[in-house]
Amino acid sequence: MGVKAIVGLILWVVVSFSAGLIGSQFTGPAVATWYGSIGKPAWTPPGVVFGPVWSALYLMMGIAGWLVWRRAGFSGAPAAILLFGLQLILNAAWSVIFFGLRRFDLAFFEIVILWALILATMIAFWRHDARAALLLLPYLAWVSYASALNFAIWRLNPTVP
Repeated sequence: MGVKAIVGLILWVVVSFSAGLIGSQFTGPAVATWYGSIGKPAWTPPGVVFGPVWSALYLMMGIAGWLVWRRAGFSGAPAAILLFGLQLILNAAWSVIFFGLRRFDLAFFEIVILWALILATMIAFWRHDARAALLLLPYLAWVSYASALNFAIWRLNPTVP
């Protein structure tokens, strides 16, 4: 693997983690106290699970984007790369809506759109590199779970403190 490929991989991973960095600005200690006080279903994972899971997912997302970019380039896969960028934006926006604005209802509708964009990205990636699409499968699964969790929290907390 050449220098260009290594630098490209690093940049794709950094871009992917940037969505998490933006989202993390809305999940600090004050939010942890507030989030700990709201109603959640029994199947809510402990808080310590989220960091490692999202780190692994952002790494896989970055590698997936890099695989498509490496195979087709920006000009060869414009729709796939655009979809990837859009889902990253919605990924970051979800934390702003859910934790920052405390709008579980809007966050749920947003995460449903995010889910659809992830699926569309997988389909677009598949056309260029099946490995890239498969790398997004755990992300789709986690967002499916997160969507159900978001919905349950919304139903348990129709009015947010």
